[in-house]
This record gives sequence, C-alpha cells and structure tokens, in this order.
Amino acid sequence: MKPNNCSPPRKMALSPNTTTCLLLLATLLSFFVSLTTSASDPEELVNELLSLQSQSKTGVIHLDDNSISRFLTSTKTPRPYSLLIFFDATHLHDKHELRLQYLHDEFSLVASSFILNNPDKSSASYAKLFFCDVEFKESESSFSLFGVDAVPNIRLVGPNVKNPKDSDEVEQGDVPGTAELMSDFVESSIKVSVGPIHRPPFLSTKQLGLLFVVFSIWTPFMVKKVLTGQTLLHDPKIWLGGALFVYFFSVSGSMHNIIRKIPMFLADPNDPSNLVFFYPGAAMQLGTEGFAIGFLYTIVGLLLAFMTHALVTVKNVAAQRLIMVGSLVVSFWAVNKVIYLDNWKTGYGVHAFWPSSWK
Repeated sequence: MKPNNCSPPRKMALSPNTTTCLLLLATLLSFFVSLTTSASDPEELVNELLSLQSQSKTGVIHLDDNSISRFLTSTKTPRPYSLLIFFDATHLHDKHELRLQYLHDEFSLVASSFILNNPDKSSASYAKLFFCDVEFKESESSFSLFGVDAVPNIRLVGPNVKNPKDSDEVEQGDVPGTAELMSDFVESSIKVSVGPIHRPPFLSTKQLGLLFVVFSIWTPFMVKKVLTGQTLLHDPKIWLGGALFVYFFSVSGSMHNIIRKIPMFLADPNDPSNLVFFYPGAAMQLGTEGFAIGFLYTIVGLLLAFMTHALVTVKNVAAQRLIMVGSLVVSFWAVNKVIYLDNWKTGYGVHAFWPSSWK
C-alpha cells in the first residue's frame, strides 16, 4: 500500500496589497511616536508656552485640564520653566469679600510687568516663569489635582515638582492684595526678578487732552463767576447742606461702616425670609443701626440750632415757649431712644444720677 502523498506545509506568501498596508501602518506608527516624543520635548513645551503667552493681552496663559496635563503631569522633571497659577472661580466674582476680580487684575498686572521688564530672556534654556490661571467650572479635575478647595489661591509649581499637591501654596489668608506684594512673593520664592510694576495711567492721553480743552474753555466763565460772587461756594444753602452731611456722616458711624464693609442688614438665620436691621450684642453693628442713631442725633442738633438761631428772633413770647417746650420734648425722646438702643446692645444700663440731698 503506497503511503499517502503528504507534502510539507507551504509558507503563506504576502500579497502586494498586504505588504503595502503593513508598511503604511509602520510609517504612521513611527510618525505618531515621533510626534509624541517631540511633544514632550522641553524646548518644544517652552516655545509653546511662549506662543500662548504672546497671544494673551495680559501675558496670563489660560489653562484647562488638558493643558495642565501637557505642561505639568505628563512632563519629566526637572522642567525648564516654573508656573505661577492663579485659581479662579468666575461664579464667585460677585462675592466682594473674596476680591477675586481685584486679585486677578493685580495678578495680570504682575504678568505684564514681568514680560515688559524681561524682554531679552527668550532663550529656551532659560528657566522660564509663566503666569497662568485656571477656572473652576472649566477645570474641576485640576482643582482636585492640586488639592485646591478654596479661592483665592495661588500656586507656584517649580521645575522639580512632580506632584502638584507638593507645589508652594500661598495660604488664603495671606494672598497678597497688590501687584507689588505678589512681585515680592515671586522674587523671594524662585529668585526671579519681576522688576517694577507698570500700572496704567488713570487717564489716557486722549482723555487728558479732552480735559485740557474743556478746562481752557471753561476757565474764563469760571473767573467771571468768581469775581461776581455767583458760584456755588457763595450760596449759603450749599454750606448748610454740606454741614448737615458732615454732621450726619460723623455721628452715624458711616466711615466705620465703609472701612469695615459693614452690611446694612442681615438675613435672619432662623427665618431667611426676614431681615435683621438691629443686631444684639456690642461686637457687631449693622449699617442701619448707625443710620438710625445718626438720624436721631441730627434731629437733636437741628432743634438745638433752630432754638439758638431762629427761635430767638420770634417776638411772641407764648409762641417761643410753646416751640421750645415741643423741641425739648422731641430732643428728650430722641436721646432716650439712643440710650435705649445702647442698653439693648451692650447690656449696660444708663440712668439718671440724683444728688443724695434731693432724696
């Protein structure tokens, strides 16, 4: 019996189309690897940051989650640059006590001044400092990556920082409030000179020119009115109104309210639909309380001025006495209300002292 005719297995030959596809795939893969390598190249990253910086009007680079990963977490250390990042939250800009908008403007001023004062430091080998900002709603992952849970917050990411949580942090209570203080913080932290802060002028050249033209036209008319005594400063009513304003401003504590940013009223913690205008306790004084006291004091002052300057000219003695008694009653009522409010807030009683011989 003849053995079966078994021939050895043959090798499968590649068709020309298959060979072409493999070559194309290998080319694409090598091209992708080259792109990845060039993207992580430090010099390329610095050039890209310089390009983004030049596109920003203030010199502050806006970052998001992807750019944070590109310039920080996916790069090898040491990096040839440092990033000073301002963590912002636009939905909290209406919270004036945070001063987010003001701090961001000052931060931008430091960035623009740094670029203006360092025009020759464009070499890729130079350890760059770039000013960046991150917005909360756009980059919540970046906030979590840095461990930022409160604003305002400024982080300095040095060249050797691997974990963003290890970056230098300016505590919320110590965030500088001016561009000059921010500049000092940068210079003391990374030994890079920011230089003088270039603040924009209060008025532009065109505005100054317009004011000069208006002043030149207005000056002859003003000189004429001054010589003839027809200005507002010659009107007794203006001086009277100004004196009343200064008096009320003084006795109502308005300057204290402005400096301490005291609110006029607060929401009742037990019932948010109600408003609290008078707050118990001497540690807190609302603006409405100061205005109420100022109003009462102003009434007493006006009645006193009326009795000493106007009432004495009345010739009818009975009318004088009636008006004087009414003024004294109203003044007594106003002072009594002031004392009552003081007793209610401080807990200390104020009472009349009678000599012992009268008892």
